[in-house]
Amino acid sequence: MTQTKSYTMAIVLITSLFFFWGFIHNLDPILIPHLRNAFSLTTLQASLVDSAVFIAYFLLAIPAGMIMKKYGYKAGILIGLLIFAIGCFLFVPAANTISYPFFLAALFIVACGLTILETAANPYMTVLGDPKKATQRLNFAQSFNGLAAFIAPIIGGKYILTEEPLSADQIADLSEQARTAYIQAETAAVKAPYVILGVIILLVAVLFYFTRLPDIKDKDEKPQGGFFHAWKHKNVKWAVIAQFFYVGAQVCVLSFLVLYATDIAGISNKDAGWYAGAAGFAFMIGRFIGTFFMQYIKPSKLLLIYALIASALTIYVMFGSGVNTLYALIGIAFFMSIMFPTIFATGVEGIGSDTKSASSLIVMAIVGGAIIPPILGLIADKTGNLQFGYAIVLLCFIVVAIFAINTKNIAVEKTETLH
Repeated sequence: MTQTKSYTMAIVLITSLFFFWGFIHNLDPILIPHLRNAFSLTTLQASLVDSAVFIAYFLLAIPAGMIMKKYGYKAGILIGLLIFAIGCFLFVPAANTISYPFFLAALFIVACGLTILETAANPYMTVLGDPKKATQRLNFAQSFNGLAAFIAPIIGGKYILTEEPLSADQIADLSEQARTAYIQAETAAVKAPYVILGVIILLVAVLFYFTRLPDIKDKDEKPQGGFFHAWKHKNVKWAVIAQFFYVGAQVCVLSFLVLYATDIAGISNKDAGWYAGAAGFAFMIGRFIGTFFMQYIKPSKLLLIYALIASALTIYVMFGSGVNTLYALIGIAFFMSIMFPTIFATGVEGIGSDTKSASSLIVMAIVGGAIIPPILGLIADKTGNLQFGYAIVLLCFIVVAIFAINTKNIAVEKTETLH
């Protein structure tokens, strides 16, 4: 009974982390058009917001795994929360200095904290309870990431986006003093949301510090080899590849949705935030429904179905027209909802003492969110059509579908080995 209670409290606290990093990530779709307008950026330059965030996952994932292996999950979570908060507070000097590179640096620091949090929280959630329900448990926790995806764009749209922003040409026509004042006003709008979030994160860190969490260890298995020993597992290799492409697709779909709404669907800048919120809502509902379906459908089979539907919707986003293409993007958000946690849980399934190392490797693959969006931005800039950029998103979902098929083959191989 005591162990059950300790697991319940731990699951509640860890689940809150999924909400917080989901919230900060889903302010990016608001931040991208806002900074693009304020600094008169190209689509490719604006996409560097995502690159600044997701390159941190590649650089920090292995150090994060080493921290956990040496000091445990709780230490990793506390360090991640502190760095997360520091990055939020750096938005104040970034706004005051009117510097786009400073904003990118602040986002990078935030992402360093998120990397450590995700490297700790994802595997921790899979081992807190019945191993057979690890994928369902992680999908449920990730559903609160989806809740944040619904709330963040609405709040960000209300407090960050300008009702009628000036165009790049209008900004260029302003006097030097007027241009500086305009950019200063635009960048200052981001300070309050990030400072408030930073304070909340510090309070959460204090709560974690004074809460006793179960430190689960692999008692029955001795560590084998070095840190990269986890790479020998086929499911880890495939999960790293699939996660790279999936995260790239997710970032493209959610981060460019506001730009797509205004440039392709003809939605006003302010109303576009509501559509981004609708995509977040679809993302959240998709995870709750997906978690429910997993009681009756194998996760790998459900993943394949969702990946194929997402691929079909992406084709419509590329070649359709009007507001219906925007609804298709919202539909994609629903069907990609289960992909991250299902890929992750499959990747760390049944690998014992290699779990923490595998977690780092799979989290490193989140660097796809830094590499894929600029490709979309580059295609859009070169062709002059944002829709054509979604060809890279289609490729990503095809890779996820291939992963789902290979997951079945890996499961069969493991079963045959056991027998």
